[in-house]
Amino acid sequence: MREDIPKEVVAVADSLEGAGFEAYLVGGCVRDLLLGRTPKDWDLTTNAKPEEIQALFPETYCNNDYGTVGVVNEETTDLRLKVVEVTPYRSEGEYSDRRRPDKVEFGVSLEEDLKRRDFTVNALAYRPKDEKFVDLFDGEGDLRKKRLKTVGNPDERFGEDALRMMRAIRLAAELNFAIEAETMASIAKNAELLSHISTERIRDEFLRIINSESPMLGLAMLEKLGLLQYVLPELRDAIGCEQGGIHAYDVYEHLLRSLQAAADKGYSTEMRLAALLHDIGKPITRREGGKNKRYTFFGHEVVGARMTAKLMKRLKMPVEIANGVEILVRWHMFFADPDAITLSAVRRTIARVGEENMEDLLNLRVCDRIGTGRPKEQPFRFRKYKAMVDQARRDPVSVKMLKTDGDKIMVQTGEKPGKKLGYLLHALLEEVLEDPARNTEEYLDNRVAELIKLDEGSLKELGEAGKERQQAEEEAAIKEIERSHKVG
Repeated sequence: MREDIPKEVVAVADSLEGAGFEAYLVGGCVRDLLLGRTPKDWDLTTNAKPEEIQALFPETYCNNDYGTVGVVNEETTDLRLKVVEVTPYRSEGEYSDRRRPDKVEFGVSLEEDLKRRDFTVNALAYRPKDEKFVDLFDGEGDLRKKRLKTVGNPDERFGEDALRMMRAIRLAAELNFAIEAETMASIAKNAELLSHISTERIRDEFLRIINSESPMLGLAMLEKLGLLQYVLPELRDAIGCEQGGIHAYDVYEHLLRSLQAAADKGYSTEMRLAALLHDIGKPITRREGGKNKRYTFFGHEVVGARMTAKLMKRLKMPVEIANGVEILVRWHMFFADPDAITLSAVRRTIARVGEENMEDLLNLRVCDRIGTGRPKEQPFRFRKYKAMVDQARRDPVSVKMLKTDGDKIMVQTGEKPGKKLGYLLHALLEEVLEDPARNTEEYLDNRVAELIKLDEGSLKELGEAGKERQQAEEEAAIKEIERSHKVG
């Protein structure tokens, strides 16, 4: 096993041992090594105190309450090994705020250090010097059984740090483990304690569940054990919200299955969140349908986008993720019958969504379809629409792609910077979206000379006017791209 440990980590351990201290790998890295997984982090624990650790290495830092020392290695090119963390053995006092210990004591035994850990599979230690394992709580046995179990009394462990309840579910989703019965019962019993945990910590653990191999399992367990109401209460409204029609599942299960589809395809955090939230507005907008439809959900994408924006803000998500997810939720209903839609309409969709989001929007549609329970991911109609998107991508879809700009128009017309200039540019874009052949300097210069005579209100109306249909002359262009996608 020593040969599986990076030389940078072994070097730190050897330096500690050479100075007369003990040095053990501990926690998740030992667990992952035994499972044949590549550890994301390498953590060492020792009987040396923080100041004794720092004295052994030329470059270190220690800026936390737990005595963890970061040993810096500038020579490695592996970013994961630039800093190897070394933490003194420690015991902990009471957790009066259910988040962090009131008192930390350094220099106790390895046994005392392992007793304070959350789960048996994380309470394993390995000494590189003599390849000795320390397993006080049969963590290796639980690894073989693929079981998560707390170290000692689960009520006490979750009372110390309520986030451990989410961590249990996250590890189950990451490792495809089962949670031991007593541990699971304790989570359900103590679920309310999660309300004492900061939004940031809940968000981070939630995102790790979302990014796991089995996020559907993770979300289902959050709900089953009573934690979802403290993480994403909006999702609970989807439980039992039947859809009818092509949908085999209620909105809740549909969203979880769409999320799992995104995970199975290895999609980004943003995509996974969009898959989970794309129909979040359906419970609010559901109405009884007519003869052919059991229910309708008119405007659910607009309502869902607003809900998404609010919950992203509440969870303090990074702005770039929040904005991206909101866009995908808002426009996930872009798909229409390609026999009735036009290239100009597709160009407008790209202009609204942003070309950088278009691939995600198409992929979200695939996840959405898988989540309905339908076997075929990309039927003919969808492949045809993708062909139209490819065609439209070759055309101008934003103001910055016009063969003119604000500076040129100001020189040409004497117009000052302001709203009118912006409306004029968008009016020109509308014309080019309708017919990309108009995107020439000559055409746009002539149109600028005409449009500048209009008042600000008229220009605004032109700039915001959507075009409904493209003329039949586009069909030839569509046919060409259809053939390349084998849909013609």
